[in-house]
Amino acid sequence: MSPAAAVPAQHQSFLAFDFGTKRTGVASGNRLLRSATPQATIGVQGDARFAQIAARIREWQPDALVVGVPFHPDGAEHENTRAARRFARQLQGRFGLPVYEVDERYSTTEALAGGARDADAASACIILEQFLRGLD
Repeated sequence: MSPAAAVPAQHQSFLAFDFGTKRTGVASGNRLLRSATPQATIGVQGDARFAQIAARIREWQPDALVVGVPFHPDGAEHENTRAARRFARQLQGRFGLPVYEVDERYSTTEALAGGARDADAASACIILEQFLRGLD
């Protein structure tokens, strides 16, 4: 199913995450402008990570969340694929917001090639903009 078909029109604002075991990139964006803005990367794990995410959700009041899910170049899953999907399920369970997954292959490479100072936040922007482009 295409993302556009799965995302209700009332979902206008989003927070996106580029999940990593050490750092999680964050971006905010909305459906109207179809653009994303990098936010400060979260550099902690466990409950501290979720506390920082909770603060971002309170600040930005998103309608839904977006998580980048990595795959091998051939589309095969790997350990980080499963970790990102687990993170997505945890977000949905903790915050009760819809969570959409986006194939994030090459987002970090693209961010670095673009000269990003914070590759994690830039990757989250790329993930969110890719998601937003797929919406009606």
